[in-house]
This record gives sequence, structure tokens and C-alpha cells, in this order.
Amino acid sequence: MEVVYERCCGIDVHKNMLMVCIFTSVRKKEIREFGTMTEDIQKLAEWIKETNCQVAAMESTGVYWKPVYNILESEGIELIVVNAQHIKAVPGRKTDVKDAEWIADLVRHGLVKASFVPSREQRELREMVRYRNEIINERARELNRIQAVLEGANIKLASVVSDISCKSSMEILHAIIDGTTDAEYLCTFAKGKLRDKIPELRKALTGSIGFHQMQMLKLQLEHIDFLSKSIEEMDEDIKKKQNLVKNV
Repeated sequence: MEVVYERCCGIDVHKNMLMVCIFTSVRKKEIREFGTMTEDIQKLAEWIKETNCQVAAMESTGVYWKPVYNILESEGIELIVVNAQHIKAVPGRKTDVKDAEWIADLVRHGLVKASFVPSREQRELREMVRYRNEIINERARELNRIQAVLEGANIKLASVVSDISCKSSMEILHAIIDGTTDAEYLCTFAKGKLRDKIPELRKALTGSIGFHQMQMLKLQLEHIDFLSKSIEEMDEDIKKKQNLVKNV
């Protein structure tokens, strides 16, 4: 079978360990084990460069490949990330061949297809956007918890307003946690179109809310405020990273 890369590297990535096989010629190979700390990966980079390795390949295993890729990429090493299912689907593997050696052997003969890996700036942008979405979902879950507390106190705010996170609703909720339970007074916080629903709102805010519910709402609203602030900060960071990606 034709040899595409005479000197190549296969890296089997685990949580706390890297098994690495390097072919330094058609018939000569060496297998070493490295840790996953930064210092260990830097030693791996030195070994790869000492052997004049043409390309290094690793499986896209969970998130564990990312720090290895980042460090090796910063060292100017040519890298390939391959799909684990694709490697398993290639026939001909012997049972006693280690994963790192099998990856290296496939690369050596050009039998693996490199997965697309965005630039580091793009990867960081995607990671931040994903995390922002998680925070937005957590905020929605916290709003549902607030709604559950209100229902338990027979406060039917959600029956009158379409969004309990609107400005009027938030001011009403903050007034409640400050100790105000008078429905007539709470209605004074209604703004805009909600003022047209004062009679309905008055009925909805007439409930039986006690100290426990006030304490729960206080904690939940503090969490909502924290999450909202985090989303705003991430929006700013995302804009900066988007501009950075455009200019790369």
C-alpha cells in the first residue's frame, strides 16, 4: 500500500493520558505515553518536532482533544482531527494494534479524512455563543420557578401578562419581596398597555403570599438579575469576537 506520509504521528486521547505513536520511517515506529497537563503536551510537541513529523492526527474524543490541539497548533505542528466512527469503520485492524498506532498507520497511508476544525477565534466564538444559549435557557427555567412560587401563593400574574419578565412584572415582584401584598398598590406599577387591564390585574394579584414565598422570590429574582447581567456581558464579548473573526 502506498505510503503518503513517511513520518507521521497518531495520538490516542484520554482524559488523563495520551498514547502516541510516531512512524519515523517506513518500518520504524516508537510509542510513548504522555500526561495531559500543559507541560506534558509541550514535551509531546518537542518530540514531534524532533522527529520531523510531517503530520499528527488524533480522534475528536469529547472535549479532551481541544487542549491538545490548541497547544500543538500554537507550536506550528500540522494537525488532523478525525472522526472516531470513521476510524472504527476502516477494515484491516489487528486486535493487538494499539489505537495510537492504528491512527498513525491510517494517516501514513492516507486512509483518514480530516474533520473541519475552525480557527481558534471561531472555536472560542462558538463556545461563547453555546454558553450564552445555556444561560438564556437557565434564565427561562428560573422564570418558570418564579411562576411556580406565585401559583403556590395564588398570585395569577401570568394570567394577565404575557411575559412575567417584563418591566411591570419585575417591579411588581420586587415590591412583593419588599413586603407589599396590597393588590391595589401593586397595580400602580403597571405600565403601558397593562394599565388597560387594571381590574384583571387587581384580581390576579390578590393572593395569599407569606414570608416563605417572599424569601423564595427574593433568591430567584437575584439569580435572574445575575443571569441577565451575564447575558449582557457575553453579548459585548461576542460582538468583539465576531469582529475579530471577520478581520482574521
